[in-house]
Amino acid sequence: MSHPSSPLPSGLPSGDAPAAPSQALVTWADPAREAAFHAWLAPLAQTHQLVPATLRPASADASFRRYLRIDSATGESRIIMDAPPDKENCAPFVQVQALMAGAGLNVPQILAWDQAGGFMLLSDLGSQTLIELLDPERPQDAYAWYQQATDVLLAWQKASQPGVLPAYDEALLRRELALFPDWYLAQHRGVTLDATQQATLQNAFSAIVAHNLAAPSVYVHRDFMTRNLMAPTLPAARGSLPPEGALAALGRPGGSSDGARSTALGVLDFQDAVYGPITYDIASLLRDAFISWEEEFVIDITVRYWEKARKAGLLGANSASGWGDDFGEFYRAVEWMGLQRHLKVAGIFARLTLRDGKPKYLADAPRFMGYIRATANRYRQLGPLLKMLDQIEGTEPVTGFAYGRM
Repeated sequence: MSHPSSPLPSGLPSGDAPAAPSQALVTWADPAREAAFHAWLAPLAQTHQLVPATLRPASADASFRRYLRIDSATGESRIIMDAPPDKENCAPFVQVQALMAGAGLNVPQILAWDQAGGFMLLSDLGSQTLIELLDPERPQDAYAWYQQATDVLLAWQKASQPGVLPAYDEALLRRELALFPDWYLAQHRGVTLDATQQATLQNAFSAIVAHNLAAPSVYVHRDFMTRNLMAPTLPAARGSLPPEGALAALGRPGGSSDGARSTALGVLDFQDAVYGPITYDIASLLRDAFISWEEEFVIDITVRYWEKARKAGLLGANSASGWGDDFGEFYRAVEWMGLQRHLKVAGIFARLTLRDGKPKYLADAPRFMGYIRATANRYRQLGPLLKMLDQIEGTEPVTGFAYGRM
């Protein structure tokens, strides 16, 4: 997950000479890597008219990679990815970037890549994430943004081909689910599960995996949420509608051109993309790690996405479940997929805090536990899991959700 920090200037007015910024300095823990970076940057500064004095942090990331912003003499800014090759592999980023650009998505262009050194120069999609435009108290203002986000998602999914990206298969689903008992329960909560609790958890995991593997397969971004969607770099007030032409921009090969600002949402943090359940990204978008919506809003956006996915042929012949004919079945499948994601992310957030020294993520764990318990409350098959979690969390049973028990 990438988590942009407070917005930084995305560039200078065209024609203005850049001045040294007052932003935080870029620090390096390894002098040898700092020297390698400057040796890589020096020739690029001439080729791309970059101004090294303007280098500053652009965003923080949950992984070992980080992003820096640098201005150019032409007024455009650029992004530099710093991904130590002993900790991060940039090849998947490059592969998925090409796939997304080919599908017409607005993604950063790769201007230069030092594969051995782990440095990359990218075009800058701006500094304002979609989440910064959203207010949970004003879903009517968020509606058009989410419609655009689902259109971006559909453009990506319609480009899907098997055998191109890694499979989101049973082995990967189970590895992700294991993060919950290993890190959230054992390390964060200090809970040692007895034999009955272990059986309860494994039975729930088996049911979750079986439900999710029944879904049709498409390209999966794997972290498709509002913090990884960049708002168009045009002036916009909080909650304002997407600019006209934003949806029409989808489908144009190659995304935005260098030096031009796209009116479509930009997509970031896509390097972990896989080929798997169509339900994953829509669950990720509407059951967000950092912003929550009333279920009426979630259902409204989901049903409109489902209608478009059905018309695109993404749910029909490939699905033995009949999801293309029954929205209720599709929505329940999204819930089961969301449950897998929420269990995984709760474990990841605990690991980021305890292993990686990034405690800010665990502050959002209660949102995920709320998602987990609300979904488990709907389905009788998950009743033992809900009871176990209530005991561990010391919470009261969940009541009052739509659809009732199933």
